[in-house]
Amino acid sequence: MPTPRRTQKQRRDQAEAALLAAAAELVVEQGVHSLTLARVGERAGYSRGIIAHHFGSKQALLELLARTAQAGFVPGLADLPPGLDRLLRLIDGYIDELGQVGTARHAFLLLWAEAPTMPELAPIFRERDETFRADLRVDVAAGIADGTIRDDLAPEEVAPAIVGQLRGIGLQRLLDPPAVDTERLRRSVTEQWRRALATPSARQP
Repeated sequence: MPTPRRTQKQRRDQAEAALLAAAAELVVEQGVHSLTLARVGERAGYSRGIIAHHFGSKQALLELLARTAQAGFVPGLADLPPGLDRLLRLIDGYIDELGQVGTARHAFLLLWAEAPTMPELAPIFRERDETFRADLRVDVAAGIADGTIRDDLAPEEVAPAIVGQLRGIGLQRLLDPPAVDTERLRRSVTEQWRRALATPSARQP
């Protein structure tokens, strides 16, 4: 039986996935400064014309790479209501994922580390980090409202502290993996935040 012909959308999606995978590999192997549309196309086996058609510019490629690499970083959270439980699950799951970081996640962290000194990356990661902080602010506010998080805490202060710690652990993991035991850290860091945030009645796991 002949194989059904792929639709135009299927061909486009396959090409885009291959190009993003190639871009992530190049970032990890050679650094973001070496990334060009031509090199990505060559690594993925596509012409420069095709990659230009898909992304248009290196900036657009970087934006999509950052978004897809971070999307769903911690699985299983989408159906949970905002609040203390979701926040603690995010912390635990994020550190767990860092212990299993693949090429796409590795590339995301490397891009994030370069963002402060690269004008083409800075706007992307300001937006990514603000989205991360906004989600955390929602969790903290919901926890305050339902009485599981202390009401003397400010969501706008808690959120950047959590993002900073998680990103910092990620960068240390990239730099010196044996020095960062994510399996132990996921438990201790999650418990630290439980004690720091939870009201007395909500401190038991």
